[in-house]
Amino acid sequence: RGRRPARTLPAAERGETSRSLRAGGSHGRIAAGRGRAPSSISREVRRTGGRATSRALAAERRAWDRARRPKLAKLVRQPRLRRRVEQLLELRWSPQQIAAWLQRRYPDQPAMHLSHEAIYQSLFIQARGALRRELSAYLRRPRTQRRSPQRVDHRGQRTDRLNISQRPAEAADRAVPGHWEGDLLVGRAQTAIGTLVERTTRFTLLLALPRGRNAPAVRDALTARILTLPAQLRRSLTWDQGAELAEHLQLSIDTGVAVYFCDPHSPWQRGTNENTNGLLRQYFPRGTDFSAVSQAQLDAVAAELNGRPRQTLGWMTPSEALAKLVASTA
Repeated sequence: RGRRPARTLPAAERGETSRSLRAGGSHGRIAAGRGRAPSSISREVRRTGGRATSRALAAERRAWDRARRPKLAKLVRQPRLRRRVEQLLELRWSPQQIAAWLQRRYPDQPAMHLSHEAIYQSLFIQARGALRRELSAYLRRPRTQRRSPQRVDHRGQRTDRLNISQRPAEAADRAVPGHWEGDLLVGRAQTAIGTLVERTTRFTLLLALPRGRNAPAVRDALTARILTLPAQLRRSLTWDQGAELAEHLQLSIDTGVAVYFCDPHSPWQRGTNENTNGLLRQYFPRGTDFSAVSQAQLDAVAAELNGRPRQTLGWMTPSEALAKLVASTA
């Protein structure tokens, strides 16, 4: 037999509740007499069929049935649901997409509803045995085990950092130029280059890092490049949680640029830079040895990117958009 939670009503209390209901007692009055919240009584009555049909013996039996462990997973108990989930996984749908689609496709069939976490659990916990293990290969990031969605990585966090939530509104709404997003693009043997993207115009700067990706080298490279920009383009820089920007305070002192850091595991908070790094993989595939790439080569690549018309800019190029904004704010 299972072990029932302490918050559930014991058998004697269920009997008293059933008798009080038949006598016409309200949920609030019954709850007050038992020292419980009215919601506990109403939830119990609703779960056992309503005021007219709620009976203590049947409620007690159902409570013990629900408490039994181990339970068969829903995907084991519902073959039709399992087949549908497997079909959608083979189409490379994500568990989140599958869970949302099931709710929309079968709104009045709870047996066909399932959370995305239940799909992950069934794939990665072999004891569940509901979904074929090989279906995990269809996930966008195939893994052998499930990462907890509550996991928060506190490595590298420091109290002297400004969080992205403190960034001024003008940076968030892209109304004013001079707010940048930055990151490292990493290649073979941990070689890397720096990438900077201006949020309003998508103008891109690339930085060679011949001295490596340590904090002093990254700070010096960023400082040298930022100081070549007009003053109105030196407002803020948003970075991820990487240790390469540990010397951000000195960077701010030297350049006058405020540095803000994204939340852990939140690359979408600097999505413009993430998208640009994706474009850069056309030029620098994974495994590129960046120690063999010169600053002149990086400048040529940046010039190509900045010369491409962008739909989000009304088909202007980033270079044109930046020049127009600089002229209007001069």
